Amino acid sequence: MVKLAEALAQRADATRRVEQLRARVVGSARYQEGETPAEDAGALLAEAAAVLDDLESLIRRINRTNAAALMTEGGTLTDALARRDVLRLRHAVITAAADAASGRDQRGTVRQLRSELKILSALPVAELRAQADVLAREIRETDMRIQRTNWEVDLLD
Repeated sequence: MVKLAEALAQRADATRRVEQLRARVVGSARYQEGETPAEDAGALLAEAAAVLDDLESLIRRINRTNAAALMTEGGTLTDALARRDVLRLRHAVITAAADAASGRDQRGTVRQLRSELKILSALPVAELRAQADVLAREIRETDMRIQRTNWEVDLLD
């Protein structure tokens, strides 16, 4: 029986294969009169279509498995994936806010004269950094639970 983690690796391989085939098709789609193309673009397109059909089937099975697989902590694997995605977005927003409030990556804001306007932070940078650290830990923990489940669950048909 194939484990979910193995199917995820197969999905990544198939996605890379499609991208390689796409690049080869584009490179062989036109050629100069009197010469032969480097590769048969039509055959490459047919190969890409077959890989894409297999990929669609694999993705459907992965999605069904994610929706049915129960985590030991409660909820489905799909729930955990949604949680991790939102945690990553939340972390990105908090980190960006802390960076902006601290003046990171803002050139030309250094005061040279006392008469120049002083730039102040509208947000508590230290608190935001602490929140970002907590979110990063939650992301790591959630990801570890997801990975563990990926290796424990069999892929559904």
